[in-house]
Amino acid sequence: MSKKELAKRYILFIISLFVAAMGVAITKRGELGVSPISSVANVLSIKYINLSLGTWLIIWNCILILGQILMLGKKFQMIQLLQIPLSFLFGYFTDFGMWCVSILPADNYIFRMILVICGIMVLGLGVSLSVTANVIMNSGEAFVKVLSDKTDKDFGSIKIGFDILCVIVSVLLSLLFFHGKIVGTREGTIISAVFTGAAVKFFSHILKKPLELILKK
Repeated sequence: MSKKELAKRYILFIISLFVAAMGVAITKRGELGVSPISSVANVLSIKYINLSLGTWLIIWNCILILGQILMLGKKFQMIQLLQIPLSFLFGYFTDFGMWCVSILPADNYIFRMILVICGIMVLGLGVSLSVTANVIMNSGEAFVKVLSDKTDKDFGSIKIGFDILCVIVSVLLSLLFFHGKIVGTREGTIISAVFTGAAVKFFSHILKKPLELILKK
């Protein structure tokens, strides 16, 4: 791979982070829950409002990076430390996205559900772009990949299990923080878990070939 192509792929990956962060922000605006991977950070941002959702996402992603290091030990590749600045970038993008979508109406259930659906589509677009860029995984997928390799289990199965675990943890935190109430993890989280993968496949089918041609020019 030439340096020019590699540079293009990293630029595309940064664009994908921005698009995915906008998807998270749009979904969050609907206040019906966010994607499973972001659900823990979402609950914490509601409880501890002095830190933004973007900041909690940075903290959460860094915890996942630490998890990779602990599981891999000396086998952890230094290039994967790029996940740290990229996690910060994703957090900043998310907060910027939250500011951008703050003007969108979310005063009734129908509008909120529309925001959730739009957010899922935008998130799916972002993830599909990152897959096409094919330079480095985000911390969530990288954590699942390491766990999959360590347990010799299918990546897809581990990903489903990890998403479920994130939702369970977010619900337990909510019950603990909000006196037995479930806050921040709702039907939007389930819808996101079910349909984000389909959105990723849809956009990948449309965009992968033309983007690959651009990247290799």
